[in-house]
Amino acid sequence: MSPISVLVTLFAYLAVLFALAYVSGRHADNAGFFIGNRRTSWYMATLAMIGAAMSGVTFISVPGAVAADSFSYMQMTVGFTIGQMIVAFVLVPVFYRHGVVSLYQYLNDRFGLTTHRTGAWCFFIAKIIGAALKIYIVCAVLQLLVFDHFNLPFIANIIFTMLLVWLYTRRGGVRSLIPTDTLQSICLVAAIIVCIWCICDRMGFSAREAYDAVAASPYSRMWFFDDPASPRYFWKMVAGGALCLVAMTGLDQDMMQRNLSCRTMRDSQINIVLTALCQIVVILLFLALGALLYLYIAREGLPQPAKGDQAFALVAVQGGLPKIAGIMFVIGLVSCTYSAAGSALTALTTSFTLDIMHAGNSDERRLERLRKRTHVAMAAVMTVVILIFDRFGDGSVINIVFKVAGYTYGPILGLFVFGLICRRRIRQRFVPLIAVASPVASYLLQWWAAERWAYGIGFELLGYNALFCIFGLFLISYPRNETAS
Repeated sequence: MSPISVLVTLFAYLAVLFALAYVSGRHADNAGFFIGNRRTSWYMATLAMIGAAMSGVTFISVPGAVAADSFSYMQMTVGFTIGQMIVAFVLVPVFYRHGVVSLYQYLNDRFGLTTHRTGAWCFFIAKIIGAALKIYIVCAVLQLLVFDHFNLPFIANIIFTMLLVWLYTRRGGVRSLIPTDTLQSICLVAAIIVCIWCICDRMGFSAREAYDAVAASPYSRMWFFDDPASPRYFWKMVAGGALCLVAMTGLDQDMMQRNLSCRTMRDSQINIVLTALCQIVVILLFLALGALLYLYIAREGLPQPAKGDQAFALVAVQGGLPKIAGIMFVIGLVSCTYSAAGSALTALTTSFTLDIMHAGNSDERRLERLRKRTHVAMAAVMTVVILIFDRFGDGSVINIVFKVAGYTYGPILGLFVFGLICRRRIRQRFVPLIAVASPVASYLLQWWAAERWAYGIGFELLGYNALFCIFGLFLISYPRNETAS
Protein backbone atom coordinates (compact mmCIF):
# COMPACT_ATOMS: atom_id res chain seq x y z
CA MET A 1 0.00 0.00 0.00
CA SER A 2 1.59 3.27 -1.12
CA PRO A 3 1.87 6.42 1.05
CA ILE A 4 -0.48 8.19 -1.37
CA SER A 5 -3.12 5.49 -0.81
CA VAL A 6 -2.73 5.86 2.95
CA LEU A 7 -3.07 9.64 2.66
CA VAL A 8 -6.17 9.42 0.46
CA THR A 9 -7.75 6.97 2.91
CA LEU A 10 -6.89 9.27 5.82
CA PHE A 11 -8.46 12.35 4.24
CA ALA A 12 -11.57 10.46 3.09
CA TYR A 13 -12.17 9.25 6.65
CA LEU A 14 -11.52 12.73 8.09
CA ALA A 15 -14.00 14.29 5.66
CA VAL A 16 -16.76 11.99 6.93
CA LEU A 17 -15.68 12.54 10.55
CA PHE A 18 -15.75 16.33 10.29
CA ALA A 19 -19.10 16.37 8.52
CA LEU A 20 -20.62 14.24 11.27
CA ALA A 21 -19.01 16.35 14.01
CA TYR A 22 -20.30 19.57 12.43
CA VAL A 23 -23.88 18.34 12.06
CA SER A 24 -24.06 16.95 15.62
CA GLY A 25 -22.27 19.79 17.43
CA ARG A 26 -23.15 23.00 15.58
CA HIS A 27 -25.75 24.14 18.15
CA ALA A 28 -24.08 22.77 21.29
CA ASP A 29 -23.98 24.95 24.43
CA ASN A 30 -21.87 24.39 27.55
CA ALA A 31 -24.13 21.55 28.76
CA GLY A 32 -23.86 19.98 25.31
CA PHE A 33 -20.06 20.19 25.41
CA PHE A 34 -19.71 18.75 28.93
CA ILE A 35 -22.45 16.06 29.07
CA GLY A 36 -24.25 16.12 25.70
CA ASN A 37 -27.31 17.75 27.39
CA ARG A 38 -28.05 14.26 28.84
CA ARG A 39 -29.94 13.37 25.66
CA THR A 40 -27.95 10.33 24.51
CA SER A 41 -29.91 7.10 24.04
CA TRP A 42 -28.47 3.94 25.58
CA TYR A 43 -27.89 2.23 22.22
CA MET A 44 -25.94 5.22 20.84
CA ALA A 45 -23.84 5.36 24.02
CA THR A 46 -23.11 1.62 23.73
CA LEU A 47 -21.91 1.96 20.14
CA ALA A 48 -19.79 4.94 21.12
CA MET A 49 -18.22 3.12 24.07
CA ILE A 50 -16.98 0.21 21.92
CA GLY A 51 -14.62 2.53 20.06
CA ALA A 52 -13.86 4.66 23.12
CA ALA A 53 -12.61 1.64 25.08
CA MET A 54 -10.15 0.70 22.30
CA SER A 55 -7.20 3.00 21.69
CA GLY A 56 -4.69 2.80 18.87
CA VAL A 57 -2.39 1.01 21.30
CA THR A 58 -5.06 -1.68 21.79
CA PHE A 59 -5.58 -1.92 18.03
CA ILE A 60 -1.88 -2.50 17.42
CA SER A 61 -0.70 -4.20 20.61
CA VAL A 62 -3.37 -6.76 21.53
CA PRO A 63 -3.00 -8.79 18.30
CA GLY A 64 0.78 -8.36 18.43
CA ALA A 65 1.01 -9.59 22.04
CA VAL A 66 -0.52 -12.99 21.18
CA ALA A 67 2.90 -14.43 20.31
CA ALA A 68 4.22 -13.80 23.82
CA ASP A 69 1.06 -13.92 25.97
CA SER A 70 -1.30 -16.18 23.97
CA PHE A 71 -4.96 -15.46 24.78
CA SER A 72 -4.22 -14.58 28.43
CA TYR A 73 -5.73 -11.13 27.86
CA MET A 74 -9.14 -12.78 28.10
CA GLN A 75 -8.46 -13.18 31.82
CA MET A 76 -8.31 -9.39 32.02
CA THR A 77 -11.59 -9.30 30.12
CA VAL A 78 -13.24 -11.42 32.83
CA GLY A 79 -12.09 -8.77 35.30
CA PHE A 80 -13.31 -6.00 32.97
CA THR A 81 -16.78 -7.53 32.99
CA ILE A 82 -16.86 -7.68 36.80
CA GLY A 83 -15.64 -4.09 36.91
CA GLN A 84 -18.37 -2.96 34.48
CA MET A 85 -21.02 -4.39 36.81
CA ILE A 86 -19.52 -2.45 39.74
CA VAL A 87 -19.52 0.75 37.69
CA ALA A 88 -23.11 0.22 36.51
CA PHE A 89 -24.71 -0.67 39.83
CA VAL A 90 -22.50 1.08 42.40
CA LEU A 91 -20.94 4.18 40.84
CA VAL A 92 -23.56 5.28 38.29
CA PRO A 93 -26.36 5.60 40.91
CA VAL A 94 -24.04 7.78 43.02
CA PHE A 95 -23.14 10.05 40.12
CA TYR A 96 -26.74 10.49 38.98
CA ARG A 97 -27.93 11.05 42.56
CA HIS A 98 -25.38 13.85 43.00
CA GLY A 99 -26.10 15.22 39.52
CA VAL A 100 -22.41 15.64 38.72
CA VAL A 101 -21.04 16.93 35.41
CA SER A 102 -17.46 16.11 36.39
CA LEU A 103 -17.01 12.92 38.42
CA TYR A 104 -14.71 14.65 40.87
CA GLN A 105 -17.49 16.98 42.01
CA TYR A 106 -18.53 14.03 44.16
CA LEU A 107 -15.31 14.46 46.14
CA ASN A 108 -16.26 18.09 46.78
CA ASP A 109 -19.71 17.05 48.06
CA ARG A 110 -18.24 14.33 50.25
CA PHE A 111 -15.02 15.90 51.58
CA GLY A 112 -14.45 19.45 50.31
CA LEU A 113 -12.65 21.55 47.73
CA THR A 114 -9.06 20.44 48.50
CA THR A 115 -9.93 16.77 48.01
CA HIS A 116 -11.97 17.65 44.92
CA ARG A 117 -8.99 19.37 43.31
CA THR A 118 -6.58 16.63 44.38
CA GLY A 119 -8.68 14.00 42.60
CA ALA A 120 -8.94 16.24 39.53
CA TRP A 121 -5.17 16.80 39.41
CA CYS A 122 -4.56 13.03 39.67
CA PHE A 123 -6.87 12.52 36.71
CA PHE A 124 -5.25 15.38 34.80
CA ILE A 125 -1.74 13.95 35.17
CA ALA A 126 -2.83 10.40 34.33
CA LYS A 127 -4.88 11.39 31.31
CA ILE A 128 -2.44 13.87 29.80
CA ILE A 129 0.39 11.31 29.95
CA GLY A 130 -1.69 8.31 28.91
CA ALA A 131 -3.49 10.07 26.04
CA ALA A 132 -0.31 11.68 24.76
CA LEU A 133 1.46 8.32 24.79
CA LYS A 134 -1.34 6.62 22.85
CA ILE A 135 -1.34 9.35 20.22
CA TYR A 136 2.47 9.29 20.03
CA ILE A 137 2.58 5.55 19.31
CA VAL A 138 -0.01 5.79 16.54
CA CYS A 139 1.58 8.90 15.03
CA ALA A 140 4.88 7.02 14.94
CA VAL A 141 3.20 4.41 12.70
CA LEU A 142 1.71 7.12 10.47
CA GLN A 143 5.13 8.78 10.27
CA LEU A 144 6.55 5.60 8.75
CA LEU A 145 3.59 5.06 6.43
CA VAL A 146 3.09 8.63 5.19
CA PHE A 147 5.08 11.55 6.57
CA ASP A 148 8.56 10.13 5.95
CA HIS A 149 7.64 9.65 2.30
CA PHE A 150 7.12 13.41 1.96
CA ASN A 151 10.16 14.26 4.15
CA LEU A 152 7.98 15.94 6.74
CA PRO A 153 9.30 16.07 10.34
CA PHE A 154 7.55 14.35 13.22
CA ILE A 155 6.56 17.69 14.75
CA ALA A 156 4.46 18.42 11.64
CA ASN A 157 2.75 15.04 12.10
CA ILE A 158 1.88 15.82 15.73
CA ILE A 159 0.70 19.38 15.10
CA PHE A 160 -1.42 18.20 12.16
CA THR A 161 -3.03 15.46 14.27
CA MET A 162 -3.75 17.64 17.30
CA LEU A 163 -5.05 20.51 15.17
CA LEU A 164 -7.60 18.20 13.57
CA VAL A 165 -8.61 16.76 16.96
CA TRP A 166 -9.08 20.28 18.36
CA LEU A 167 -11.11 21.37 15.34
CA TYR A 168 -13.59 18.52 15.41
CA THR A 169 -14.22 18.71 19.19
CA ARG A 170 -14.06 22.49 19.76
CA ARG A 171 -17.77 23.17 19.30
CA GLY A 172 -19.69 20.05 20.24
CA GLY A 173 -17.55 18.31 22.88
CA VAL A 174 -19.43 15.25 24.15
CA ARG A 175 -22.34 16.06 21.87
CA SER A 176 -20.00 15.63 18.89
CA LEU A 177 -18.14 12.69 20.42
CA ILE A 178 -21.16 10.37 20.67
CA PRO A 179 -21.95 10.19 16.91
CA THR A 180 -18.29 10.37 15.85
CA ASP A 181 -17.32 7.63 18.32
CA THR A 182 -20.17 5.54 16.91
CA LEU A 183 -18.65 5.93 13.44
CA GLN A 184 -15.24 5.02 14.85
CA SER A 185 -16.64 1.91 16.59
CA ILE A 186 -18.16 0.69 13.33
CA CYS A 187 -14.87 1.31 11.49
CA LEU A 188 -12.88 -0.47 14.20
CA VAL A 189 -14.98 -3.64 14.14
CA ALA A 190 -15.17 -3.59 10.34
CA ALA A 191 -11.35 -3.31 10.13
CA ILE A 192 -10.87 -6.39 12.31
CA ILE A 193 -13.43 -8.48 10.41
CA VAL A 194 -12.13 -7.48 6.97
CA CYS A 195 -8.51 -8.24 7.93
CA ILE A 196 -9.49 -11.65 9.37
CA TRP A 197 -11.43 -12.42 6.18
CA CYS A 198 -8.49 -11.39 3.95
CA ILE A 199 -6.04 -13.58 5.87
CA CYS A 200 -8.39 -16.58 5.82
CA ASP A 201 -9.04 -16.10 2.12
CA ARG A 202 -5.31 -15.94 1.34
CA MET A 203 -4.64 -19.06 3.41
CA GLY A 204 -7.64 -20.92 1.92
CA PHE A 205 -9.42 -21.27 5.27
CA SER A 206 -13.14 -21.57 5.71
CA ALA A 207 -14.58 -20.15 8.93
CA ARG A 208 -14.45 -23.61 10.53
CA GLU A 209 -10.91 -24.27 9.34
CA ALA A 210 -9.77 -20.89 10.67
CA TYR A 211 -11.30 -21.69 14.05
CA ASP A 212 -9.61 -25.11 14.12
CA ALA A 213 -6.24 -23.60 13.10
CA VAL A 214 -6.39 -20.98 15.84
CA ALA A 215 -7.54 -23.51 18.45
CA ALA A 216 -4.72 -25.93 17.52
CA SER A 217 -2.04 -23.23 17.50
CA PRO A 218 0.28 -22.58 20.47
CA TYR A 219 -1.28 -19.12 20.76
CA SER A 220 -4.74 -20.18 21.90
CA ARG A 221 -4.04 -20.88 25.58
CA MET A 222 -6.40 -18.68 27.55
CA TRP A 223 -6.29 -19.62 31.26
CA PHE A 224 -3.14 -19.63 33.42
CA PHE A 225 -3.53 -21.19 36.87
CA ASP A 226 -0.07 -22.78 37.26
CA ASP A 227 2.27 -20.02 38.52
CA PRO A 228 0.98 -17.53 41.13
CA ALA A 229 4.19 -15.50 40.79
CA SER A 230 3.60 -14.88 37.09
CA PRO A 231 1.93 -11.63 35.96
CA ARG A 232 -0.30 -13.84 33.75
CA TYR A 233 -1.72 -15.82 36.71
CA PHE A 234 -5.51 -16.05 36.38
CA TRP A 235 -6.62 -14.52 39.66
CA LYS A 236 -4.09 -11.69 39.42
CA MET A 237 -5.27 -10.72 35.96
CA VAL A 238 -8.95 -10.97 36.89
CA ALA A 239 -8.43 -8.81 39.99
CA GLY A 240 -6.27 -6.40 38.03
CA GLY A 241 -8.81 -6.19 35.22
CA ALA A 242 -11.65 -5.40 37.62
CA LEU A 243 -9.61 -2.75 39.44
CA CYS A 244 -8.38 -1.19 36.20
CA LEU A 245 -11.90 -1.02 34.80
CA VAL A 246 -13.36 0.60 37.93
CA ALA A 247 -10.51 3.10 38.26
CA MET A 248 -9.71 3.81 34.61
CA THR A 249 -13.29 3.76 33.32
CA GLY A 250 -15.68 4.22 36.24
CA LEU A 251 -13.60 6.97 37.84
CA ASP A 252 -12.22 8.44 34.61
CA GLN A 253 -13.95 11.56 33.29
CA ASP A 254 -12.85 10.66 29.77
CA MET A 255 -14.67 7.31 29.73
CA MET A 256 -17.64 8.17 31.93
CA GLN A 257 -18.67 11.37 30.12
CA ARG A 258 -20.49 9.21 27.54
CA ASN A 259 -22.34 7.25 30.23
CA LEU A 260 -23.31 10.45 32.05
CA SER A 261 -24.74 11.85 28.81
CA CYS A 262 -27.52 9.23 28.88
CA ARG A 263 -31.05 10.47 29.61
CA THR A 264 -31.57 8.41 32.77
CA MET A 265 -29.60 6.30 35.21
CA ARG A 266 -31.30 3.16 33.86
CA ASP A 267 -30.22 4.01 30.31
CA SER A 268 -26.66 4.47 31.51
CA GLN A 269 -26.72 1.08 33.26
CA ILE A 270 -28.12 -0.68 30.18
CA ASN A 271 -25.38 0.93 28.10
CA ILE A 272 -22.63 -0.27 30.46
CA VAL A 273 -23.90 -3.87 30.60
CA LEU A 274 -24.19 -4.06 26.81
CA THR A 275 -20.75 -2.49 26.44
CA ALA A 276 -19.31 -5.24 28.66
CA LEU A 277 -20.84 -7.95 26.45
CA CYS A 278 -19.68 -6.26 23.24
CA GLN A 279 -16.20 -5.83 24.67
CA ILE A 280 -15.85 -9.61 25.16
CA VAL A 281 -16.68 -10.22 21.49
CA VAL A 282 -14.38 -7.46 20.19
CA ILE A 283 -11.40 -8.61 22.29
CA LEU A 284 -11.90 -12.21 21.13
CA LEU A 285 -11.80 -10.93 17.55
CA PHE A 286 -8.57 -9.06 18.30
CA LEU A 287 -6.96 -12.18 19.76
CA ALA A 288 -8.13 -14.42 16.92
CA LEU A 289 -6.70 -11.88 14.49
CA GLY A 290 -3.39 -11.99 16.37
CA ALA A 291 -3.15 -15.78 16.10
CA LEU A 292 -3.99 -15.66 12.39
CA LEU A 293 -1.37 -12.95 11.83
CA TYR A 294 1.40 -15.16 13.21
CA LEU A 295 0.14 -18.26 11.40
CA TYR A 296 0.14 -16.21 8.17
CA ILE A 297 3.65 -14.87 8.79
CA ALA A 298 4.97 -18.42 9.32
CA ARG A 299 3.15 -19.85 6.29
CA GLU A 300 4.18 -17.06 3.88
CA GLY A 301 7.78 -16.93 5.13
CA LEU A 302 7.53 -13.25 6.05
CA PRO A 303 10.23 -11.83 8.35
CA GLN A 304 9.30 -12.03 11.99
CA PRO A 305 8.58 -8.54 13.31
CA ALA A 306 11.16 -7.16 15.73
CA LYS A 307 8.32 -6.16 18.05
CA GLY A 308 4.83 -7.58 18.41
CA ASP A 309 3.37 -4.11 17.82
CA GLN A 310 4.64 -4.27 14.23
CA ALA A 311 2.91 -7.55 13.28
CA PHE A 312 -0.50 -6.14 12.32
CA ALA A 313 0.93 -3.31 10.20
CA LEU A 314 3.46 -5.65 8.56
CA VAL A 315 0.83 -8.11 7.37
CA ALA A 316 -1.97 -5.65 6.56
CA VAL A 317 0.13 -3.13 4.62
CA GLN A 318 3.14 -5.11 3.31
CA GLY A 319 2.13 -8.76 3.66
CA GLY A 320 0.65 -9.43 0.23
CA LEU A 321 -3.00 -9.19 1.29
CA PRO A 322 -5.63 -7.48 -0.89
CA LYS A 323 -5.45 -3.69 -0.84
CA ILE A 324 -8.69 -3.49 1.16
CA ALA A 325 -6.85 -5.00 4.16
CA GLY A 326 -4.36 -2.11 4.19
CA ILE A 327 -7.12 0.44 3.73
CA MET A 328 -9.15 -0.98 6.62
CA PHE A 329 -6.02 -1.16 8.80
CA VAL A 330 -5.43 2.56 8.25
CA ILE A 331 -9.09 3.39 8.88
CA GLY A 332 -9.14 1.31 12.07
CA LEU A 333 -5.90 2.85 13.31
CA VAL A 334 -6.98 6.42 12.54
CA SER A 335 -10.45 5.91 14.03
CA CYS A 336 -8.90 4.67 17.28
CA THR A 337 -6.50 7.62 17.36
CA TYR A 338 -9.12 10.30 16.88
CA SER A 339 -11.56 8.62 19.25
CA ALA A 340 -8.99 8.45 22.06
CA ALA A 341 -7.56 11.92 21.40
CA GLY A 342 -10.93 13.63 20.98
CA SER A 343 -12.48 12.17 24.11
CA ALA A 344 -9.33 12.81 26.18
CA LEU A 345 -9.19 16.43 25.05
CA THR A 346 -12.88 16.95 25.88
CA ALA A 347 -12.52 15.27 29.29
CA LEU A 348 -9.41 17.30 30.18
CA THR A 349 -11.21 20.50 29.20
CA THR A 350 -14.25 19.54 31.29
CA SER A 351 -12.27 18.55 34.38
CA PHE A 352 -9.85 21.49 34.28
CA THR A 353 -12.65 24.03 33.78
CA LEU A 354 -15.05 22.66 36.39
CA ASP A 355 -12.73 21.03 38.93
CA ILE A 356 -9.45 22.91 38.96
CA MET A 357 -10.65 26.37 37.84
CA HIS A 358 -13.93 25.79 39.72
CA ALA A 359 -15.85 27.72 37.07
CA GLY A 360 -19.11 25.77 37.24
CA ASN A 361 -20.99 28.63 38.93
CA SER A 362 -20.00 31.18 36.29
CA ASP A 363 -22.62 32.66 33.98
CA GLU A 364 -23.12 30.94 30.63
CA ARG A 365 -21.11 33.45 28.57
CA ARG A 366 -18.09 33.49 30.89
CA LEU A 367 -18.14 29.71 31.23
CA GLU A 368 -18.15 29.33 27.44
CA ARG A 369 -15.20 31.70 27.14
CA LEU A 370 -13.21 29.85 29.81
CA ARG A 371 -14.09 26.48 28.30
CA LYS A 372 -12.87 27.49 24.83
CA ARG A 373 -9.60 28.89 26.17
CA THR A 374 -9.03 25.76 28.26
CA HIS A 375 -9.75 23.60 25.22
CA VAL A 376 -6.99 25.34 23.26
CA ALA A 377 -4.60 25.13 26.22
CA MET A 378 -5.21 21.39 26.70
CA ALA A 379 -4.50 20.72 23.02
CA ALA A 380 -1.26 22.70 23.30
CA VAL A 381 -0.17 20.88 26.49
CA MET A 382 -0.88 17.48 24.93
CA THR A 383 1.16 18.44 21.86
CA VAL A 384 4.12 19.42 24.05
CA VAL A 385 3.95 16.16 26.03
CA ILE A 386 3.93 14.12 22.79
CA LEU A 387 6.98 16.03 21.55
CA ILE A 388 8.75 15.31 24.87
CA PHE A 389 8.14 11.58 24.31
CA ASP A 390 9.66 11.91 20.85
CA ARG A 391 12.67 13.87 22.09
CA PHE A 392 13.62 11.94 25.20
CA GLY A 393 11.78 8.61 25.09
CA ASP A 394 12.75 5.20 23.86
CA GLY A 395 10.70 2.01 24.11
CA SER A 396 11.66 1.16 27.68
CA VAL A 397 11.14 4.70 28.96
CA ILE A 398 7.72 4.89 27.32
CA ASN A 399 6.65 1.64 28.99
CA ILE A 400 7.73 3.01 32.36
CA VAL A 401 5.89 6.28 31.79
CA PHE A 402 2.72 4.40 30.84
CA LYS A 403 2.89 2.39 34.07
CA VAL A 404 3.55 5.53 36.11
CA ALA A 405 0.46 7.10 34.52
CA GLY A 406 -1.56 4.15 35.82
CA TYR A 407 -0.30 4.81 39.35
CA THR A 408 -2.18 8.10 39.47
CA TYR A 409 -5.50 6.24 39.38
CA GLY A 410 -4.70 4.57 42.71
CA PRO A 411 -5.33 7.70 44.80
CA ILE A 412 -8.52 8.41 42.81
CA LEU A 413 -9.78 4.89 43.50
CA GLY A 414 -8.80 5.19 47.17
CA LEU A 415 -10.57 8.54 47.60
CA PHE A 416 -13.82 7.29 46.08
CA VAL A 417 -13.80 3.95 47.93
CA PHE A 418 -13.14 5.67 51.27
CA GLY A 419 -15.93 8.16 50.57
CA LEU A 420 -18.42 5.43 49.64
CA ILE A 421 -17.76 2.89 52.40
CA CYS A 422 -16.96 5.20 55.30
CA ARG A 423 -18.79 8.23 56.70
CA ARG A 424 -15.80 9.70 58.51
CA ARG A 425 -14.49 13.17 57.66
CA ILE A 426 -10.85 13.90 56.81
CA ARG A 427 -8.35 16.65 57.49
CA GLN A 428 -8.07 17.84 53.92
CA ARG A 429 -4.73 19.61 54.15
CA PHE A 430 -3.02 16.19 54.22
CA VAL A 431 -4.85 14.74 51.20
CA PRO A 432 -2.36 15.95 48.53
CA LEU A 433 0.48 14.39 50.55
CA ILE A 434 -1.34 11.04 50.66
CA ALA A 435 -2.05 11.24 46.92
CA VAL A 436 1.70 11.48 46.32
CA ALA A 437 2.78 8.97 48.99
CA SER A 438 0.44 6.16 47.87
CA PRO A 439 1.97 5.62 44.40
CA VAL A 440 5.47 5.90 45.89
CA ALA A 441 4.64 3.23 48.47
CA SER A 442 3.14 1.05 45.72
CA TYR A 443 6.29 1.32 43.63
CA LEU A 444 8.45 0.38 46.62
CA LEU A 445 6.19 -2.61 47.34
CA GLN A 446 6.49 -3.78 43.75
CA TRP A 447 10.27 -3.48 43.87
CA TRP A 448 10.50 -5.24 47.26
CA ALA A 449 8.29 -8.14 46.15
CA ALA A 450 10.40 -8.69 43.06
CA GLU A 451 13.72 -8.46 44.90
CA ARG A 452 12.78 -10.36 48.05
CA TRP A 453 10.40 -13.05 46.80
CA ALA A 454 10.78 -12.95 42.98
CA TYR A 455 7.07 -12.16 42.90
CA GLY A 456 5.88 -10.06 39.98
CA ILE A 457 3.12 -7.63 40.93
CA GLY A 458 1.15 -6.89 37.77
CA PHE A 459 -2.07 -4.99 37.18
CA GLU A 460 -3.18 -5.67 40.74
CA LEU A 461 -0.68 -3.00 41.82
CA LEU A 462 -3.55 -0.54 41.41
CA GLY A 463 -5.33 -2.27 44.29
CA TYR A 464 -2.32 -1.95 46.59
CA ASN A 465 -2.04 1.69 45.55
CA ALA A 466 -5.68 2.33 46.51
CA LEU A 467 -5.25 0.47 49.82
CA PHE A 468 -2.29 2.66 50.76
CA CYS A 469 -4.42 5.70 50.02
CA ILE A 470 -7.38 4.38 52.06
CA PHE A 471 -5.07 3.62 55.00
CA GLY A 472 -3.61 7.12 54.82
CA LEU A 473 -7.07 8.69 54.68
CA PHE A 474 -8.13 6.69 57.72
CA LEU A 475 -5.14 8.02 59.64
CA ILE A 476 -6.19 11.62 58.96
CA SER A 477 -9.92 11.00 59.47
CA TYR A 478 -12.21 11.70 62.40
CA PRO A 479 -15.87 10.93 63.23
CA ARG A 480 -18.52 13.13 61.56
CA ASN A 481 -19.75 14.51 64.88
CA GLU A 482 -16.29 15.81 65.84
CA THR A 483 -14.49 18.96 64.73
CA ALA A 484 -11.15 18.81 62.93
CA SER A 485 -8.23 19.80 65.13
